[in-house]
Amino acid sequence: MITSIQSSFLEYKMTILRNKKTSNSLFRQTMNEISYVVASEVLKYLPYKKITIQTPLVKTSGKVLAQQIILVPILRAGLGLLEGFIKLLPDAEKGHIGLYRDEQTYEPVEYLFKLPKTKNKKILVLDPMLATGNSSIAAINLIKNKGVKTKDISLVSLLAAPEGLKNITKYHKHLHIFTCKIDSKLNKDKFIVPGLGDAGDRYMGT
Repeated sequence: MITSIQSSFLEYKMTILRNKKTSNSLFRQTMNEISYVVASEVLKYLPYKKITIQTPLVKTSGKVLAQQIILVPILRAGLGLLEGFIKLLPDAEKGHIGLYRDEQTYEPVEYLFKLPKTKNKKILVLDPMLATGNSSIAAINLIKNKGVKTKDISLVSLLAAPEGLKNITKYHKHLHIFTCKIDSKLNKDKFIVPGLGDAGDRYMGT
C-alpha cells in the first residue's frame, strides 16, 4: 500500500529542498519542518484504541495509541525525518540502522543495527530517499529477522523513484509506504531525478 502525502505547503518546502542553491543550514531546517507535516499525516494511519478518562468534571472517552511505537531512522539521511516524529510521539522508542551504499554495486552495506524489544510494537522506518529501494529492503529484512511481521512495519520517505517502489514491493508486498512525491526515474548513478541530491550529505553539511 502506498499513501501519498500532499499539500501546497509541502510542495513549497520541497521546492526549498530541491533547490541546489539552498544552504546546508536551511536544508536541515526545512527537512526538520517537513518532518512535522509528514509525522502528523502518518499518525492518522496508526492503530488506536478507546479508553475512559476522568476530566476535572466528568468521565469521558478518548483514544490512545494501540501499540508502542519504535522510530527507526536509516542513517544518516533518516535523521532528517526524526525530529517531527519525536516531538509528536515523545514516548516512542528509538532504534538505528546504519547503511551506506557501495558505489560500485549500489548495494547497501550494514555498519550499525540497534533495535529495542519489538514484541507487539509498531515500527516506523524513516528513509527520506527511496531510490533503488535496496537500503529500505535491507533495513526491513533486518527488522523482520527479529520476528516482526510486515503489518507492523511502515516505511516513511520524502521522495521515491518508481524503480524503488517496484523493487521494495516485490520483496515486501504488503508493506505500507508513505511518500510525499514519486519522481520520474533514477539516473545512471541511481539518484532520483529530479530529486534533491544526496539528502544525507546536504542534511549533515558534508
